[in-house]
Amino acid sequence: MSDGSNTNALSGYDPSQIEMMDELCILVDSKDNVIGSASKVDCHRGKGLRHRAFSVLIIDGNNRLLVQKRAAEKITFPNMWANTCCSHPLDITGENGDPIEGVTNAAIRKLEQELGIPTEESSSWEYNHLGKFEYSCRWDSEWIEHEIDHVLLVNANTNPIPNLNEISEVMWLDQSELEEMMSGSGKWEHELVAPWFKIIWQHFISQHYPNMKLLSQSRHNEIINYGLLNLIDKSNDPGQNLLNALSNHREIVEKEIMKSLGKIEQTRLHGAMTHLFTGGGKRLRAILPRLVGEAVGNANNGHYTLGACIEIIHNFTLVHDDIMDQDPIRRGLPAVHIAYDDPTAINAGDAMLAVGFEILADSEYISSQHLRYLVQSIGEMVRRVAEGQQEDFEFENRDSVSEEEYVSMIAGKTSAMFETCAKTGAILAGVDDRIVQNMAEWGLKLGLCFQLMDDLIDLTGDTETIGKPAGSDIIQGKRTLVAIHALKNSENLTTFNKIYGTGKSTPEELERAVLELQDNGSIQYALDRAMLYHKQAHQMLDILPESPAVDILRELTDFQLIRIN
Repeated sequence: MSDGSNTNALSGYDPSQIEMMDELCILVDSKDNVIGSASKVDCHRGKGLRHRAFSVLIIDGNNRLLVQKRAAEKITFPNMWANTCCSHPLDITGENGDPIEGVTNAAIRKLEQELGIPTEESSSWEYNHLGKFEYSCRWDSEWIEHEIDHVLLVNANTNPIPNLNEISEVMWLDQSELEEMMSGSGKWEHELVAPWFKIIWQHFISQHYPNMKLLSQSRHNEIINYGLLNLIDKSNDPGQNLLNALSNHREIVEKEIMKSLGKIEQTRLHGAMTHLFTGGGKRLRAILPRLVGEAVGNANNGHYTLGACIEIIHNFTLVHDDIMDQDPIRRGLPAVHIAYDDPTAINAGDAMLAVGFEILADSEYISSQHLRYLVQSIGEMVRRVAEGQQEDFEFENRDSVSEEEYVSMIAGKTSAMFETCAKTGAILAGVDDRIVQNMAEWGLKLGLCFQLMDDLIDLTGDTETIGKPAGSDIIQGKRTLVAIHALKNSENLTTFNKIYGTGKSTPEELERAVLELQDNGSIQYALDRAMLYHKQAHQMLDILPESPAVDILRELTDFQLIRIN
């Protein structure tokens, strides 16, 4: 054992499990480059050490996935349901060389040790490497996981004989049973599912399951960083801490917004300005400056005024955006230009912009020194949003748009607002320039990821859920990253090519077009790029001292992937 404190920490655990704690895991940097090795106990105790791992998924000929329940004797995450096999390559010959070859050899070794599957059988299988992701998850105050996990998919029929010291139970589950498991319903209501298994299901296999051909062909080229995962129970759903924080601040900022819009006395204009705010929403942008202020320094009531300013200006851009795109629905309501008329909507947007800046100057909590920087930052944001919106509009009439041009456009149209929320929230908290710029970069990456996910949701959501016509980006000929990739790889996109940019389609045509985009990899390409920005956003948070407020920003970085409006 590496030291006396480790010996004490392992006291009382199963002898076989203790023995394996001396195994040497492979330490890696954030890019999965080997930087050394350390004992399993040192990798998993205290703050933990980032190390390489693997997760095997065996799907049989009936499209059932083999899952296991970790034994009660396990030191970390006992009695928890997980994927077929999950463990670590070791610093030994055959496992510490080429990463994919190493995790495959380690998988063959552990499949025999945990599930009794003979090496002669498992070594003949084809192991499809779907990608890798980084996460950390604390079991308790003593033990933690921090892994870069390689996901391996196998299509095979086998008869597992579990080692009861490792696995207490195995099951073959079909698609409906897996969906029930992941939702925690039915017989799974009182069972715990490993957080890394939920990540693998959601982001590696659920999109194509049970189509083995598409699953085998899907690849994530970049390491996806999911940050700190929580052990979830029924009282702590994913993102619940974030939702609690939003709920705690929402009423305050909502009152600030409506008070500010009350400056407008003209009845019809006031109605148009407040119209979108009656459609609900979590007021993420309005609360974000406050969340950043709490994470980096000293939050104050001025953060609520700042958030109200940015939210009002955000809604101004939405009103004009809907007029330009002629979108009839926003947040499940008729767009302002539909509920009123184009001139009133334009006038309402202009007035909202003015009110946003006016309330900053009125706030007793914002000093004149801070006011200068806030006005400068928000003015720059409005300019960048306008430039991005104009580029987006002009892209529709161009023969070709590059990926670089698209990313530059959304960096203005969407990301500038997240970037400004984070930057100004840090400025108002009184932190130094280094932290201000770091938080601005976090907001930028967060916004890029948000917009790419928004583009994907347009294809895969429904009108009621997303608050605007589903698939409208295809019909309108929007140059999203999905479309840019598709137009360069359009040989088998018969229906997509038929309806793209035509302004109309049947529901059946739209469904076929989306399936074509899935089959040719365009949707996966955009998702991979979104996850790269997601990883980079987490890296910006890594320089901050850990705190509950920083954990909220990490949850936001993760949870926005499933869409916060």
